[in-house]
Amino acid sequence: MITRREVRERRRLRSRRLRAVLAGGVVLGIGVAATLAAWNDSEYGSASFTAGKFDIVGAVDGATFSNHATAGTAATLNFQLVPTAMAPGNSTSALFSVKTANPSVAGTVQLIAGTPTGTGLAAHLTYGVRTIAGTTCNSTTYAAGTAVVADGSALTAGGATTQAVTANGATQVNYCFAVTLPLAAPNAAQGLTMTQTWQFLGTSS
Repeated sequence: MITRREVRERRRLRSRRLRAVLAGGVVLGIGVAATLAAWNDSEYGSASFTAGKFDIVGAVDGATFSNHATAGTAATLNFQLVPTAMAPGNSTSALFSVKTANPSVAGTVQLIAGTPTGTGLAAHLTYGVRTIAGTTCNSTTYAAGTAVVADGSALTAGGATTQAVTANGATQVNYCFAVTLPLAAPNAAQGLTMTQTWQFLGTSS
């Protein structure tokens, strides 16, 4: 026969075992949570950038392009009538072509006239500039061209508009210059000289 004392002792043992199991369950639960919190994952993205450039080149023959980046390295225009013995009524023309280099982004070009030097012939000369379809610059192609500088302008006049140049030298702009010593030029113009430098100012789009 089981006494009351033995019943109480068995109850105490079951209570201790239950507390031990519960305590173990709590410890096990904390351990699983800590392991899950240690997992991680990452994603990364990166990019490299390089700036493009804008560069224009010019040619006096419409084909052989190179840089003439300063007034000191200006290309010499090849006028049809050698402009060293101009007489009243003479006109002479010359080509200058501009395009972007390869590689280069697209942009625009504007013709800017410098200040003439020499002994005063600039005061008697007039000129005009037109863009033409090909690379032959003469009185015929000039007449069919599009005005950049109006006919009869002073040598100090620049272009009022800009011309587009496409990227990577895909197309070129052909400028035809026509310089004239008017019939009304006075005797005082004889023997005078003049040197002019034009700038083709390029601006990226």
